[in-house]
Amino acid sequence: MSTTAAATRTAATARFEEKKKAIVAAASDILNHHGVKGMTLAGVASRVGLITTSVTYYFKKKEDLAVACFLDGIARFDALAADALHVSGPHARVQRLLEAWLDLRRRIAAGEAPAIAVFNDIRALQKPQRGVVLQAYMRFFAKIREIFVAPELAWLDEQARTARAQILTEQIFWAVAWLPRYDLEDYDRIRERMYDIFVNGLAAPGRGWQPQPLSLELLQSPAPELTSRETFLIAATRLINEQGYRGASVEKISSRLNVTKGSFYHHHEAKDELVVDCFKRSFEVMRRVQRAVGEGEQDELVKLATAASALVDYQLSDRGPLLRTSALTALPESICLEMVEASNRVSDRFASLISDGIASGSVRPVDPFIAAQMLTATLNASAEIRWWIPDVDRAQAPALYAKPMLTGIFSR
Repeated sequence: MSTTAAATRTAATARFEEKKKAIVAAASDILNHHGVKGMTLAGVASRVGLITTSVTYYFKKKEDLAVACFLDGIARFDALAADALHVSGPHARVQRLLEAWLDLRRRIAAGEAPAIAVFNDIRALQKPQRGVVLQAYMRFFAKIREIFVAPELAWLDEQARTARAQILTEQIFWAVAWLPRYDLEDYDRIRERMYDIFVNGLAAPGRGWQPQPLSLELLQSPAPELTSRETFLIAATRLINEQGYRGASVEKISSRLNVTKGSFYHHHEAKDELVVDCFKRSFEVMRRVQRAVGEGEQDELVKLATAASALVDYQLSDRGPLLRTSALTALPESICLEMVEASNRVSDRFASLISDGIASGSVRPVDPFIAAQMLTATLNASAEIRWWIPDVDRAQAPALYAKPMLTGIFSR
């Protein structure tokens, strides 16, 4: 091959890769707002100035493009985790991870870096694409777990390391929802405050993990027995958490309950309405917990511990889990915003409790809003306890997931 021909081929390859990256970036942004369900090749093509058939030259099906988006996002997060592991000690690793991640978010918001896909809809993929993406994600997650491998943390067992790794990744993923409330110049301050909460928790010095018993009966709907509607929402919540919005078809939900599709349409006119009702049910459970602890006479730290412990326990109960926020991207934007606002109201209640605790001295001086969002994200992550830790002891689950947020992610 002549030098000229080789140069031409190299230039053509570079143009191909550049256009492919542009397609993945555009598709990632659409995925983040509309999920796999709402992403179309035509919509992506219009974003990058191509016709649909030109996009199919790079990706034959939208599922192939979705896989490319997820793999690109995982690779970028994997690079952040690998970079964090280059520094010595778990504290420095967490700090480095937060620094690199917030710098990435700042560059994306400023238009200096392409959009990165959030992983909410991975489970909406079908086989074999889903398996390919999950394998890549597990390799990334293994690096996050390695952050907690250190001589000073030798007391952590496999379950505790896994739980802490999930808590850490969940904070990174969920912060995308609340970071837009801040100016880019605030990101350094946010990093410092998140790191402080991770390392030192919420408990004032000398205080520990002291949740009080809270009857799950308080978290149930007014009727003591399960109504057919409640049963349907529980089954739908579990299936959506397991398989994503697309995977949780009406047929699968009905089959799990051994009822006809007509039963579904008796309770819900459309699938979006079903997801909204599942969210509303989950938010109401959280509000019941908040009201129940609010009526107690304990100090605010004990109330926070009690609420967090009860909600983690609820996730593993016969009526759990709560619906994961990963289902949000599948909803129409107007409904999604409504559900995010409802989630924020639940989080704001925790922020008020944290503020009162700071005033009374039971909670350390922290940023109440950021602390509440981090607590909410941790509780949301606990919906997947049995996926990550299949043999978890229900009695130990609250200490695995809720305690690290209150006493510090490196605390015993």
